[in-house]
Amino acid sequence: MAPVIAPLAAAGGHSVYSGQTRRRVGVAVSKRRIWGWMAFDWASQPYYTLGLTFVFGPYFALVATNAFVADGMDKLAADAQAQSIWSAGQTIAGLLIALTAPFLGAFADNSGRKMPWIAGFSVIYVLASAALWGLAPDGTALFSILVIFYVGFFAAESALNFVNAILPSLGTEREIGRISGSGAAFGYWGGVVSLFILLLLFVESPDTGLTLLGHAPALGLDPAGMEGTRSVGPFIALWYAVFMIPFFVYVRDDPRLGGRSTRIGAVWAELAETLRGVMHRPSLMYFLLSSMFYRDALNALYAFGGIYAALVLGWTTIQIGVFGIVAAIAAAICTWAGGLADTRYGPKPVIRACVWLLIVVGCLIVGMSRDHLFIFPLAETSQVPDLIFYACGIVIGGAGGSIYAASRSMMVRHTHPDRPAEAFGLFALTGKATAFLAPASISLFTFLTGNVQLGFLPVIFLFLFGLFLLRWVNKDGDRAE
Repeated sequence: MAPVIAPLAAAGGHSVYSGQTRRRVGVAVSKRRIWGWMAFDWASQPYYTLGLTFVFGPYFALVATNAFVADGMDKLAADAQAQSIWSAGQTIAGLLIALTAPFLGAFADNSGRKMPWIAGFSVIYVLASAALWGLAPDGTALFSILVIFYVGFFAAESALNFVNAILPSLGTEREIGRISGSGAAFGYWGGVVSLFILLLLFVESPDTGLTLLGHAPALGLDPAGMEGTRSVGPFIALWYAVFMIPFFVYVRDDPRLGGRSTRIGAVWAELAETLRGVMHRPSLMYFLLSSMFYRDALNALYAFGGIYAALVLGWTTIQIGVFGIVAAIAAAICTWAGGLADTRYGPKPVIRACVWLLIVVGCLIVGMSRDHLFIFPLAETSQVPDLIFYACGIVIGGAGGSIYAASRSMMVRHTHPDRPAEAFGLFALTGKATAFLAPASISLFTFLTGNVQLGFLPVIFLFLFGLFLLRWVNKDGDRAE
């Protein structure tokens, strides 16, 4: 059950703020608008939970590995190559998001319209998701599907930037952390429910052809062609199309915003001025730099966690799916709790604590395989790696969700109310400017060492660097007047 948001009308109708004391007084925010805004997290989460991490990503890795082995590679090299091409796709998508997000945000702020952009990216999201059905077990269209997946990822992330830009208008300073955390938690519950449905009814074991319930995949899907697992794409598309309806019904652009020139030259001029202004706002600058590194590392854990389980621990898609359910439940609960902690202590302590937890997880991933834990050998039948990785999944889900919610809450504390889409465009820019760094480093380390575990070493370094830069961030932000 999703956490309940208290009515915001009692807050006195303050909907947006810009300084420590100055507020813009507007119409009280309705609960339906807040729930409509939260519907985006619920609707879009399966692309990350089912697509990126727990079902399609591992399935893609196994299909790619088998295809490379069939072409004459040995198994270890094929595993490394599969991880490398997946990281290459994430690198390119991240760079495209970084290059486009600030300009699109500035354009949307000048026009005052975010909803058409969200609708347009939603169409791309649905079409790309549905097309994932085309990845057959024999590796047919492997690289075409890789491109399509990251086109959908680009659309999901681009829509998210505009949705995040609506957050400052939903409540007062104390309420934003709770709303952000509750929205993210609501999204993770969407991931849990969608993953349950897919595992129980559709995803088949490659050994038995049966789902987690012990039945053949629903709707007459052929397990021999892995059609149950391949249905993840159409399922994601349908889920999004249905559950985005409340968002488009209850969330509207504010007619009081915009009215500035949308000529490309004018938009670029305002964006350039904003970028120059960042250099005179040290708290914002250090937050953007810090989050650039720790978010990049976190995204790498999301993108490669399922692949690690498949390639290093030998887990099946169903095992990874169950792991995903555990991680998503932890994310939903901890993200909601993180929102409450944000309300009481502010977002900075929440971010710092979660990054430390993820550093520990990174160390465990590097030091663990099926036959050893750091320098300690393990029996061939030992379940220790499985149990430890389940614990890692709980931490990744819980800490990762809390970081996501607290980071956008912290960004609100550095956001001018007249330029929210541009601000979150900058947030996306710094989140993606080095998006190539983690996957490219993982790809390089994996290639140089020929070892999937050691490929994760750069993730630990990125977390540490982000944590170091966070020390110069003002916990209360520095909203520009």
